[in-house]
Amino acid sequence: MKYFLVSGACGFVGRNLVKRLYKTTDAIIFMIDDLSIGIHPSQWLADTTVVENKDLEIFGKDERLVFWQGDFRKFVGDLLENPEYLKDKYGLDIDKFNDVYHFAAIVGGRAKIDGDPMAVALDLAIDAEFFYWVCQHKPDRVLYPSSSAAYPIDLQAESGAVALKETDIDFQSNLGKPDMTYGWSKLTGEYLAQIAAKYYGISVACVRPFSGYGEDQDLSYPVPAIADRAARKENPFEVWGTGKQARDFVHIDDAIDCILMAMDNIHDGSAINIGSGKLTSFLEIIELFTKFAGYKPTIKPLLDKPVGVHSRYANMDYVKNKFGWEPRISLEEGMRRVYDARLKEL
Repeated sequence: MKYFLVSGACGFVGRNLVKRLYKTTDAIIFMIDDLSIGIHPSQWLADTTVVENKDLEIFGKDERLVFWQGDFRKFVGDLLENPEYLKDKYGLDIDKFNDVYHFAAIVGGRAKIDGDPMAVALDLAIDAEFFYWVCQHKPDRVLYPSSSAAYPIDLQAESGAVALKETDIDFQSNLGKPDMTYGWSKLTGEYLAQIAAKYYGISVACVRPFSGYGEDQDLSYPVPAIADRAARKENPFEVWGTGKQARDFVHIDDAIDCILMAMDNIHDGSAINIGSGKLTSFLEIIELFTKFAGYKPTIKPLLDKPVGVHSRYANMDYVKNKFGWEPRISLEEGMRRVYDARLKEL
């Protein structure tokens, strides 16, 4: 029997990964989340039973989904203090986790990144404790999700924006300035991943997702929020900034595909991009959603809102040429799925 650990399991990426792993493997999946922004598993795990085990909840007819609610740092601290903690307290016969996916983080949309950067900086503490535990526990494989925010912001300006290559982050040279404390924390996490691989022999894969989106994403993120307002036929249609700022949008199903591919192929702590390789402005996203809704609103720019860098998109050549991976879901298909999901909620 294999045991997988997913921290931040109830967030957008975490819960989509859990559902995929549950469907495609026979592993027992240990989920951790404090539910500060995540959604309780009872709301997104279909056809499940629950078995109470002290402060654990066990889901699934085969009881392969185990949920522990709390701060991931507390969980890691208990394991560091007593490696037999899961056996002693819960009677779980887990000597070690085979695969570990680390999504626990202080996250949010642009309002969070710009509005509360010191809270986001707590990710540094979460990741430091995580990698310290990993180097003691020595799981078979580790996935560390970095971010496109780790890239230098001077490569993402209105003039001179370029498709960001993996080699644009080089720990042997000048790193440049990443995007706020979120970018700094993810950049530091990548460095810790390389240390864990080089000095402790841990198999670690890092990924740099660009603008992931999907049907069950929280409305604090721009894509589902725009879809929701289009479904309600908002007019005038508000957009943060001018709306000309652009991102590289990738559907969550494609992102999960790439994450699993990275786990199978990357072991040295190096990072790959997850994106489409295409820039799409928020005005274009609004145009697409309002086309689905069947109307053409007046656009109302909100110039006092935080917008982040002007243009951020991935160069996907390395991933395509090295691993043969490309996203399968087109922008229009993916956005249509999001729109239809929001329409059902009205």
